[in-house]
Amino acid sequence: MFTGIITDIGTVKSVTKGGDTRVEIETSYDTSTIDLGASIACAGACLTVIETGQDWFAIEASRETIDKTTLGRWQKGHRVNLERALKAGDELGGHIVTGHVDGLGEVLTISPDGDSIRIQFRAPAELSSSIATKGSITVDGVSLTVNETGGQDFGVNLIPHTQQNTTLGVLKPGQPVNLEIDLLARYVARALGKE
Repeated sequence: MFTGIITDIGTVKSVTKGGDTRVEIETSYDTSTIDLGASIACAGACLTVIETGQDWFAIEASRETIDKTTLGRWQKGHRVNLERALKAGDELGGHIVTGHVDGLGEVLTISPDGDSIRIQFRAPAELSSSIATKGSITVDGVSLTVNETGGQDFGVNLIPHTQQNTTLGVLKPGQPVNLEIDLLARYVARALGKE
């Protein structure tokens, strides 16, 4: 489990495609404290650490992960929001996030709003009914509050801190993003037979 509060921005060191895709990510985390088999949310996708080095860790992504996330577009130098898994007693500052990406969204528009920026996204049709105004959503691993919804579209504001401490501050219109709907919304949709 995660909170959607980003604790590092990593940089893709290498991508090796094979039966699964191996990705090495440079990080400022103390990698001596990362156990093999540990989960790290990488742009919101919960991935398993298979190897560590002095300032990097490696994960393997299955075809399902490549198909359902932005990971298949990652190349050397790509910046990635990172969050280590929660430990008992950690502060729950965002919202409960599983790291199970529900689908790909698209950046529609970006505009200034005071010192913040307002970003409009389009969600896949099957997710839109699970995104609610003033509800929570995770975009590329970042816990955000939904400002408004309309059809498949929803908007959020990014304060300067979020712009500077996540990769969301450099998004561009047309760019795909990983979306995870609120955990409660997922179970409500299932109970109502919409999943």
